[in-house]
Amino acid sequence: MAILWADPLLSPPPTTHNDKILWVSRHASTPGSALTISAQRVVDSGAVGPIVSPSVPDGPGPSIINLPAPGCWHLILRWSGRTDTLDVRYMLNR
Repeated sequence: MAILWADPLLSPPPTTHNDKILWVSRHASTPGSALTISAQRVVDSGAVGPIVSPSVPDGPGPSIINLPAPGCWHLILRWSGRTDTLDVRYMLNR
């Protein structure tokens, strides 16, 4: 589960606050196992642009995830031998 502490998430990142996401897993994580993310922007059901790979060093938990462009992003999450997917929207920071 992803709990968003900023609504909306913004790109480019805001200067007044962080785009915080709290990642929560219902399964215990292996100590020292990172949460790795493969993120790619989606337009009309098709992937566009490069894959971005942020990570959370200590596994699911609090994080700041800045993505390089506004739009819908498809995330593939991997941690402790588990995989999940999630779509999130980043709005244009004006």
